[in-house]
Amino acid sequence: MSTEASTAPEVPPDSGHSETPYEDKIRWALTQSLKPTYLKIYNDSHKHAHHTAMRDSVSKETHFRLEIVSEAFEGKRLPMRHRLIYQMFSKEMNAEGGIHAMQLLTLTPKEWEDRQAKSNVE
Repeated sequence: MSTEASTAPEVPPDSGHSETPYEDKIRWALTQSLKPTYLKIYNDSHKHAHHTAMRDSVSKETHFRLEIVSEAFEGKRLPMRHRLIYQMFSKEMNAEGGIHAMQLLTLTPKEWEDRQAKSNVE
């Protein structure tokens, strides 16, 4: 599943009434704090459901792949960008049945533009 950044609500999502509370929270928190110019959220949990660590998990939201383009990443090296994201979701990642893994692509608008230009050449 993918979601454009502009679809995030202005108030925190009510996780009690959603089938995707973690995805909703990720979308909301990233949009509010990083103001991304591009945001895609993929729920890859189904690809990992057979793993031993996931066998007893009742959550369908354990593994996410995020593509985030934000000016907030300007001047930050990759480890700092990832640390920033992981800190935002530390509660959800430490919760029983919470988020198990996040695969991150964190780019500045310039890096995104360069990447798009390069892929159009190839």
